[in-house]
Amino acid sequence: MSITNIKEKRSWQEVVKTVKTLNPQKLEIIKATLPIVKDHGEQITKHFYKRMFKQHPELLNIFNQTHQITGHQPKALADAVYGAAANIEDFSQIMPILERIGEKHRSLQIKPEHYPIVGENLLGAIKEVLGDAATPEIIDAWADAYGVIADVFIRMENNMYKTAETMPGGWAGYRNFVVEKKVKESDVITSFYLKPQDGKEIASYIPGQYITVKLEIPGEQYTHLRQYSLSNRPGQNYYRISVKREDPKVDNIPAGIVSTFLHAHVKRGRYDSDYCTCR
Repeated sequence: MSITNIKEKRSWQEVVKTVKTLNPQKLEIIKATLPIVKDHGEQITKHFYKRMFKQHPELLNIFNQTHQITGHQPKALADAVYGAAANIEDFSQIMPILERIGEKHRSLQIKPEHYPIVGENLLGAIKEVLGDAATPEIIDAWADAYGVIADVFIRMENNMYKTAETMPGGWAGYRNFVVEKKVKESDVITSFYLKPQDGKEIASYIPGQYITVKLEIPGEQYTHLRQYSLSNRPGQNYYRISVKREDPKVDNIPAGIVSTFLHAHVKRGRYDSDYCTCR
């Protein structure tokens, strides 16, 4: 089983002190076009994901497709884009939000090379959804604004990666864990006790933090990544996650692929390379 590093809260203060600035003319264009971008936000981001996945299907190994079906991810991105652009003169006003997004990016192993792909497709989606209203001057201003926002995330996430790797018990990328124990807590909740396959120390954490489980599921074309909160007290030589099985719901929302697989197929006592890979 492959699991990302434990997230660790860090201050954005040093990063936001050195944020690049837009020139006054482009800043005014951003301010003037914020309302129309907000009004069309989810339409833009839904189109963005379709566009990006068509051009870069390998990114389907990162993004949760159930969140695409439910609309959670397009809405979250629309809110994030609007919030960051609206506060581009002073990111300190939304630091907690940016920090949560950065932590999520790190849990998914988002790297600097992903940001140009996102930028190209986000700008393309804005142009294609807004049509003639998105003049070259407007697209150019939003391209610069995206560059400022991406630079903030790239630098802060770089700090997060370094901290996670160098902290006691930390590691880079993914690490294999063995399911030491599997406990059925209720009809729909099962706990998994996880120990590192290499037998080495694991990073500590604080309540409320989570790990990312990476699974290669037989019959599934793409890798699945899911975040699960740690459910045991800190200071142990194992991690515990308590997973609720997501059964089929109304409105064509399918059963949870990962939670169902964990409940039905992941066994105690070993790491199974037929199910999982690591990097």
